[in-house]
Amino acid sequence: MKRLIFLGISGICLLLTTSYGQMIGGNKNISESGIHKIKHIIIIFQENRSFDSYFGTFPGAYGIPMKDGFPAVSVWDPYTKKYVMPYVDHYDSNRGGPHGYTAFLADVDHGKMDGFIKEAHQPDVMGYHTESDIPNYWAYAKNFVLQDHMFESIHSWSFPSHLFLVSLWSANSKTPNNPMSFTSTDNPRNRNKKNPEPFGWTDLTYLLHKNHVSWRCYLDGKVPVIWNILPGFVDVHQDFQIHNIVGIKNYFIAAKKGTLPSVCWIFPDWKDSEHPPALVSTGQSYVTRIINAAMKSPDWKSTAIFLTWDDWGGFYDNVVPPEVDKLGYGIRVPGLVISPYAKKGYIDHQILSFDAYAKFIEDDFCHGERLNPKTDGRPDSRPDVREDMPLLGNFIKDFNFAQKPWSPLILPVHPKTTLIKGPMHYGRVKNGKTIEMIKKLGKEIEGLKREIKKLEKLIISQAKQ
Repeated sequence: MKRLIFLGISGICLLLTTSYGQMIGGNKNISESGIHKIKHIIIIFQENRSFDSYFGTFPGAYGIPMKDGFPAVSVWDPYTKKYVMPYVDHYDSNRGGPHGYTAFLADVDHGKMDGFIKEAHQPDVMGYHTESDIPNYWAYAKNFVLQDHMFESIHSWSFPSHLFLVSLWSANSKTPNNPMSFTSTDNPRNRNKKNPEPFGWTDLTYLLHKNHVSWRCYLDGKVPVIWNILPGFVDVHQDFQIHNIVGIKNYFIAAKKGTLPSVCWIFPDWKDSEHPPALVSTGQSYVTRIINAAMKSPDWKSTAIFLTWDDWGGFYDNVVPPEVDKLGYGIRVPGLVISPYAKKGYIDHQILSFDAYAKFIEDDFCHGERLNPKTDGRPDSRPDVREDMPLLGNFIKDFNFAQKPWSPLILPVHPKTTLIKGPMHYGRVKNGKTIEMIKKLGKEIEGLKREIKKLEKLIISQAKQ
C-alpha cells in the first residue's frame, strides 16, 4: 500500500512538473539562435477565401494575370452565355460557392480553372477585394511576408481542412481507438454524442506533449463543431491535454502578461470568420485585434504569427494546384507571416501548404521530429509524411534572424474601407424578371441560418454535459 501511495505521489509530481514546464514556455533545452528565436507561434485560421479574391492585384505577387490594366483571364458563364472577367467587388458580404471535393474538381476542370461560375450558379465568385477594402491585410503583406503559393492541404471543405491543420491527415475508421485502422478520406466522420472521439490517428499535439512544449487552442465564442476539432482526437484525451482548449479571452490575458504558449491555434466563431455571407470587415477587425495583442505583448520579439484561410470558398483563383497525393493539394489561399524577424515586404513564391506550419513547429520545438508512423512513437496508417514532401517549401526562408527585430505595427481595429455594407446583389434579370436562381439563393441563405442555429444549440448542449 505504501508503495502504491508513493507511486501515486510521484506521478502527480511528474504531472505538475510537466505542466509547469509547459506553462512557462516549453522546451528550455533548445538554443535561442536562428529558428529558435521564435518561442511563440500563433496560427490564425480564417474561412473561405482564395488568394486571388484578396490579393489578386497585390504588386509583385502572382495574382490575376493582367494586360493593359485589365484581367487577361475570364470564365465562361453558362447561364448568361458570356465570359466573365475577375472584377472589383466592394461588397462587405459575399456569397462564394461550393467548396467540397466535387466543387474542387469542377472549379479546376482538368487545369483550366474555369468552372467557378458554373459550380456556384452565380457570378460573385469572380469578384475580388482591393487594398481599400482590406487595408490591414495589405498592410501586413507590405510590411511582413505574403505567401502567393499557399495551397489548402486538402482539396475539400472546412472540416477536413481543419483536421489537416493539426494532424496533416483526414481519415475514417470504424475502430477509432486503433490508429492503424484509418483510411484516407476527404469526407471524414465528425464527432457526436455517440462517437465523441472519432479521430484516432496522431495529431501534432502528441509531439508537442511528448517534447514538453506548451500549446493552446483558443476558441472565439461559439465555434462550430466542424472547426473545433481537437476535442475529437483520441490522443488529446490520452495525454490529458483537453484543458488546453480554452476561450479566446485567455489568449488576450496571456498576451498581455507575456505568458503565451509555444504554439497556439485560434479558431473564429461564424461572425468573425469571413465565411460567406459573414462580413469581411468584421473578420478583418477580429484578426487585427488578435495581432495587435501579440504585438503589444512582452512576447512580441519572440513571436511568429501565421495567418491563412482554410479553403477557397468557391472563389476564383487562376493557379492550378499541384498534386502531392490522393487528398491534395487544394486551391490556393492567402498566407501571411508576421514576425519581428520576418523579411520586410517579401513575397514568398515557394509552393506551400498548411503542412508547412507543422514542419516549422516541429523544427523549432520538436528537434525536427515528424508525424511519421515509423519514428514518432504512436504509429498510425497515414500513407505519407506530409512535412517531408519534396514539393513543400520551408517557412524558414521567410525570416531573417540576423536582422534587428521589427517594431510592432499596431493597426486600427476598424479601419476606413471602401466596403459597401448593403444588401447582396446576386442573380440575373432577364426580360425585366428575376430568374429562379435568386429565389433559390434566398432559400439557401435561410437554410444556412437554420444550420448555424442548429450548430449553436448543439454546442450549447454539449457544453452542459
